[in-house]
Amino acid sequence: MKVIVTGGAGFIGSALIRYLIKNTDCTVLNLDKLTYAGNTDNLKEIDDSPRYQFVQCDICDEVKVREIFSTFEPDTIMHLAAESHVDRSIDAPLEFVRTNVLGTANLLHCALNYYQQLPEEKKAIFRFQHISTDEVYGSLGKEGFFKETTPYDPKSPYSASKASSDHMVRAWGHTFKLPVLLSNCSNNYGPYHFPEKLIPLIILNALDGKPLPIYGKGDNVRDWLFVEDHARALWQINRNGKPGETYNIGGNSERTNLEVVESCCKILDELVPKAESYSKQITFVADRPGHDQRYAIDASKLKRELNWEPLTRFEDGLRATVKWYLDNDWWWRPIREKNYAGERLGKGGK
Repeated sequence: MKVIVTGGAGFIGSALIRYLIKNTDCTVLNLDKLTYAGNTDNLKEIDDSPRYQFVQCDICDEVKVREIFSTFEPDTIMHLAAESHVDRSIDAPLEFVRTNVLGTANLLHCALNYYQQLPEEKKAIFRFQHISTDEVYGSLGKEGFFKETTPYDPKSPYSASKASSDHMVRAWGHTFKLPVLLSNCSNNYGPYHFPEKLIPLIILNALDGKPLPIYGKGDNVRDWLFVEDHARALWQINRNGKPGETYNIGGNSERTNLEVVESCCKILDELVPKAESYSKQITFVADRPGHDQRYAIDASKLKRELNWEPLTRFEDGLRATVKWYLDNDWWWRPIREKNYAGERLGKGGK
């Protein structure tokens, strides 16, 4: 199999590529623009593999994308390239529209042109797989779960842009018969997570003696999915999912933001003890505009039809993640010094 992964220098994309190189015999082409969150160091452990190659490319560049499809001749496209941070979408929403909506439409346009020229035996195995988020479904109350049939109700510029891209993918599948697959996942965590996201931000701020900011009362709930479990799910969907279908991917690990931060502090207290608990650095700050209250995924379809379920308990995954950041300051310290030092984002649009 020849696989193109878009956004493969990002957090989830790089985890997927590491999984493919280590656990399959696929040849992988990583197509990434290398924005602020793209980092080729995420792939340091596999970048000398003869089955891996990297091409810097903007998914909005039709000429270059067509050229890559023509020369690499992929059997499948796994599309993860996206702007993905809600706070940044509040500050600069049009960047999210450009990449997530127009970029996805361009990829679909190029993929369809490529697919239509394939011989029938190649068409039979080709897939365009779109990786999305549970945030497209909106916000839940105290009970209930997002199912694949839950109506879309996006609340942020980020989730609205991802909802738009989901609709584009389904439209290309229905109208042009492009064999598409979709998945919507819950919050990911794990190694190589860019430090603007909650868990790495808390770990690194704690180590730096900075405040540990929690929006509002910290009672917003998310379902947490270890990124390596997600990578495994994506490949299972790619090879065994039914074209045109959507699969929700969740970690069965609902926690409030405050519980997540307190858990990080307890692990740090144990691994890097100091005079007083890291929890003393917790600071409650003004809430994010339009902050969704709760996300929770029903992943029973994925288990029932494709025999997948998460293998990593949140407690184990979080401990492994904290330990990874403690052991790998070579990776995050340059980011904190040059790209993002932990400042507050999401205060208003431009």
